[in-house]
Amino acid sequence: MIHQSMRKLFFSLIYHFQKPRWDTNQTPPEVIEQFKQLPKYGHALDLGCGTGTNCIYMARLGWQVTGIDFIKKPIRKARKKAKQAGVAENTHFIHGDVTQLDQYQIPPTQFALDMGCLHGLSPQGRLDYAAGLNKILEPGAVYMILAFQPAESSGLNIGLTIEEIRALFGDHFCILKYEDDPKPQLWYWLKKKPCAV
Repeated sequence: MIHQSMRKLFFSLIYHFQKPRWDTNQTPPEVIEQFKQLPKYGHALDLGCGTGTNCIYMARLGWQVTGIDFIKKPIRKARKKAKQAGVAENTHFIHGDVTQLDQYQIPPTQFALDMGCLHGLSPQGRLDYAAGLNKILEPGAVYMILAFQPAESSGLNIGLTIEEIRALFGDHFCILKYEDDPKPQLWYWLKKKPCAV
C-alpha cells in the first residue's frame, strides 16, 4: 500500500498541476440509476468527494450531503461549485480523513458513495474506514463502491477484490450485486443490514 503521506502528496500535486482525469464533472450513470430507487430525500455521504460533482448532483435531488476529502484544493473547489449551483445549504464539505469518520459530526446516513477512495487505503485504514462507516450508516442504507481491481492498479498496489469487500463489510452489510468482468474498475452495491430483498 502507498503510505498515507505519499498518497496525500501524490493527489495534492495532481490537483495542483492539472485537472485529474477522474474529475469529469459528470455523475456516473450507475449513481443516477441508484437514485431512481432511493427515497426523495435523506442524508448522503461521499467519501473521497474530490471537487464535489456527485455531492452537487445529490443535493439537487433534495438530499443533504456531506463530502469528505483529504486534499484541501478540491474541497475548496467543491464549496465554490456548490454555491454556484445553488445547493450550498444542502452540502457540507470536510477536509478530513475517511479513516477517522467518528471525529466529524456526520448525521445518520441513508446513502454512501466511494469512487476510488477505499481501494487505496492501507489494511488498517480500510478497517478503520469500515468501522466508521458502519456507525454512520442507518439500517437499510445503500453503499456504492467503485474500485480498481488489484491487477489493474498501475503498479501502485491498490485495488479491491470481492473477497476483500466481504471481509471488510460482511458482518454488517449485504452485498446486493457487483460487476464481475475484466474492466479495470468495478462497481459494488452493498446495503446495511437488515437486508430484506
